[in-house]
Amino acid sequence: MATKKVKHLPIVARDPYLEPYEGALQGRADYAVRKEQEITSGAKLADWASGYLYFGLHHKKPYTDAKGKKVAGEWILREWAPNATAIYIKGDMNGWQKDERYRLQPVGNGVWEAKLPEDAIQHEQLYKLLVEWQGGYGERIPSYARRVVQDEQTKIFSAQVWDEEEYVWRNRKPSEVSRQKSAVRSQLKAESPLFIYECHIGMSSEQEKVNSYEEFRRDVLPRIAELGYNCIQIMAIQEHPYYGSFGYHVSNFFAASSRFGTPNELKALIDDAHGRGMKVIMDLVHSHAVKNELEGLGNFDGTGYQYFHDGARREHPAWDSLCFNYGKNEVLHFLLSNCKFWIDEYDFDGFRFDGVTSMIYLSHGLGEDFNGYGSYFNGNEDGDAIMYLTLANKVIHQVKPDAITIAEEMSGMPGLAAKIEDGGVGFDYRLAMGIPDFWIKYIKEVKDEDWKAGHILYEMTNRREDEKTISYAESHDQALVGDKTIIFRLVDADMYWHFEHGHANYMVDRGIALHKMIRLVTASTINGGYLTFMGNEFGHPEWIDFPREGNGWSYKYARRQWSLVDNPNYFFSDLNRFDEAMIHLLRENLFVEKPTAAEKKYGIGNHLPWVMKCCDNEGDQVVAYTRGDLVFIFNWNGQRSFADYGILVPEGKYQVVLNTDAKEFAGFGLSDDSVEHFTQHDELYAKDGKGWLKMYLPARSAVVLKRGK
Repeated sequence: MATKKVKHLPIVARDPYLEPYEGALQGRADYAVRKEQEITSGAKLADWASGYLYFGLHHKKPYTDAKGKKVAGEWILREWAPNATAIYIKGDMNGWQKDERYRLQPVGNGVWEAKLPEDAIQHEQLYKLLVEWQGGYGERIPSYARRVVQDEQTKIFSAQVWDEEEYVWRNRKPSEVSRQKSAVRSQLKAESPLFIYECHIGMSSEQEKVNSYEEFRRDVLPRIAELGYNCIQIMAIQEHPYYGSFGYHVSNFFAASSRFGTPNELKALIDDAHGRGMKVIMDLVHSHAVKNELEGLGNFDGTGYQYFHDGARREHPAWDSLCFNYGKNEVLHFLLSNCKFWIDEYDFDGFRFDGVTSMIYLSHGLGEDFNGYGSYFNGNEDGDAIMYLTLANKVIHQVKPDAITIAEEMSGMPGLAAKIEDGGVGFDYRLAMGIPDFWIKYIKEVKDEDWKAGHILYEMTNRREDEKTISYAESHDQALVGDKTIIFRLVDADMYWHFEHGHANYMVDRGIALHKMIRLVTASTINGGYLTFMGNEFGHPEWIDFPREGNGWSYKYARRQWSLVDNPNYFFSDLNRFDEAMIHLLRENLFVEKPTAAEKKYGIGNHLPWVMKCCDNEGDQVVAYTRGDLVFIFNWNGQRSFADYGILVPEGKYQVVLNTDAKEFAGFGLSDDSVEHFTQHDELYAKDGKGWLKMYLPARSAVVLKRGK
């Protein structure tokens, strides 16, 4: 009797090693389904996740009803505070006094509401809530506040009434909100792969100050567009009390940081980026919240567990912050509404979710080695957090089908970037966090002559084939004080004395060569996207150190020195020119409109040609691979150049399209890149349509060739 074939979850069918854990995978998928049904009662999840339209301060402007009757305008403020016994609005509108006219009334389920006449509140007035509870009280900023400002003298934060004119979008039709796309935006939908420029608005100026949305839009955005990046990832948008936290200790989740400008100025930046063909995503911090009570949610209604866990799970042991209770329906409503808000209100194209590893494990991933599949399914998972992330991805893609979601996750948990219907969590991409760690280790610990060319290629491509990743050599993490950027690991103090044309020494020549090669091998082997942090592409000198007591509250290291890259006398300009050439080349060639059967194998739709290794000579430190019509050849050997080096590739005519050793990229220009290269026939390989390219490979250089039609 024939045995009945077992039908597995798609992610298990693609990876048989997951079979022992299929029950756990199915269980977490079922939990997300049950929770969605529970909270929505059958409604669309994205419609349910609209708390920002109900809670917070809203101005209902006067209007004339269908019968011609004039209806007066009013202000409505709603807040969820189940432990509160009374709530008042206090601020500029009432002399910061406890005023019965500005008292909120309970309307059920822990919700409080105040309806006030239109003249009771004015644009730009500062205010807070006075929340009273049994045995105590405190001033609080409303949880859904959309504008929070800091007094320059007292350093105290307050909510601010913000009633500016509605922004008129140039690159989307207002009636379409974010569910439909303008003609400009629709062209981005099929754009693949992603080339992401990670940036921080405040530190984007050369001046020692906090830069603004408008200055970034005017001065920095054109630079990014010229380099060829098709997506910007903006850090530190959600309001945070401490500037030096890089935006990762959020206090006000619905407020765009006022230290950079107004909401309309942020919208103008996003609008301009869309007009330049770039998507805009933001760092979304839902993994934890700042502990502050006066600015944040820490003890909002007199209880520490309103939004967060109680007891031992309340505080993050490593981050000095508070951990959300994702199993609580009201917390789900708050966070899922936050996801929808940033898309609907600001037209963001998606999110990079911060700290996902910390969310999905009860241990926050601390002290874990994650050395096998059993490490992901050993009872250490936080089922509520995984459920939340699944629903967050569903909401985001319901609101904007072509949105981008990226998981910052280092453990490698299978299924994070797999489709929800396949049994995954639903992220579009996961960060390849092992790659920068690999480069740090290699540069620090391995002598040049011991660099293994094949091993480098393996590390660049060692990933789950059914989940797209964002590869990067370094991000903002490696640029912070306490760490080092790649250029500083390679060149160190010689940058200060030998980074001008005509003054280079061996350390600078070596560092510049490897800087380009490291970026090229990382960017050219992607299976989803590539990321760089603002300034790292041209080898920005020094570290990032935000103003703090230890440095005299200086902005000297919290800025970007664009004048260096604009000065043709310095090697920074050459590195920038290389990055621009590399990004444009890869954008134009690493995309296939009609993927082959092999490229469709896992159904993840990345439209990227396979990385096919065609040479790996460990002794020579040479490795080569093809991607579609491109051939990438790397000679990592710092001592030897090779003449007539044979690389077996598809037969045809090839032209050099990028050479790290070109003089325009601060190389030595040892090859004539105008020469066309023809494969040499070899009967042994002719049946496979392959022949030999004979190449001159200068030491410590890489070359990219394109096959002619």
